[in-house]
This record gives sequence, structure tokens and C-alpha cells, in this order.
Amino acid sequence: MPAFRHLALGDSYSIGERVSVKNRWPNQLAKLLEAEGIPTEVTIIARTGWTVKELWEGIQADPPEGTYDLVTLLIGVNDQYRGYPVDGYREDFRFMLGKAIEYAGGNPDHVVVLSIPDWGFTPFAATRDTEPISQQIDEFNTVKLEETKSLGVHYVDVTLISRMGMNDFELIAGDCLHPSGKMYAMWAEKTLPIVRDILIGSKKEKP
Repeated sequence: MPAFRHLALGDSYSIGERVSVKNRWPNQLAKLLEAEGIPTEVTIIARTGWTVKELWEGIQADPPEGTYDLVTLLIGVNDQYRGYPVDGYREDFRFMLGKAIEYAGGNPDHVVVLSIPDWGFTPFAATRDTEPISQQIDEFNTVKLEETKSLGVHYVDVTLISRMGMNDFELIAGDCLHPSGKMYAMWAEKTLPIVRDILIGSKKEKP
């Protein structure tokens, strides 16, 4: 059986800043799927520091080819970090989500959005006032969830997992900011049931 095609769009959290390729969350998801007899080929368009608009610029510079069986989208932390307004994020995210649906052949059921992790729960933020960080990330995620639901796209909350970082430093990478492979494994496991259903359904749809 040919491998399903997974396009992962995002920023540092999708490219896996400070972790090996195999420990990136999309790659760990692929390994879980492979163990269930669901081969998946992963294409990642992501870069550390990208905002939603910069993700779109990156896509235009190296456009994905063809239609994908699964598209995941995890973007927004850098819009929050730079102090951009949440209303502007709504507009940019809505546009990017529409593009993600296009790459999934126009099928919103084949798109999965992940929530923005909370970097306020990392050693990197230990000297900052972290309450406003968490409040802003909650605001951005509220917008993200509203836009996702309005288009019938799947949504996975990884923010709660990210907030475990201050209680378990093994969940944080060596830079004291980004997730470790251990945390990414938790994201992959939480996303697996939805993705499994998407790809099994996709297999049944194909002639």
C-alpha cells in the first residue's frame, strides 16, 4: 500500500527545534501510525520563529505538491510573542486554515489544527510575569478554536500538556524553551486517534 501523505505546517513546534528529526512530533506520529500498519510520508514546511504570515511566505517560496491525505497546522506562538493583536491573528489564521484545507483536497475533515503551547510554563520564562503570557495564549487559542470549528476542522489541545513543563523538566529541550522529544511523543499520542480515523476513512474512499 502506498504511504499516506502528511503535510505538517507550522513553526518551531513542527520542525522540532532542539530535537532530532525522529523526535519531531509529526515524525513520531508517523512512527505510531506505521506500527498500526498505516504508512505515512511526512513533509514539513515550518521554521523556528515563523508567524502565520511568514509561514505563508515560506509556503509560497517552496509550494507543496499535489494533494495530501492529512494536513496539520500548528502556528501562532510567534504572533503572540511579538505582541501582535489577536484580531489580526484571526484574519491571518483564517486565511492559512483555508490554504490547509486546499492542500487536503478541499476536505476540512482531513485537516487537524493543534493549539498553541504555553511557553510561559518553561524555565526560559521563569524571570517573567507569566500570567499575562498564559492569558494571551488562551485568547489566541480561543480564536483558533472558533475559526477551526467554523470550518469543520479537527482541533487537538496540546496546551495543557505544554503546561506540565514546569513540573517535569524532561518535557523541555536543552534550550529551556522548546518541548523535548518526550513532550512531542505526548502530542503525537493525543493526535493519533483522530489521524487514524482520517486515514483509515481515506483508505476506504480510494478505489
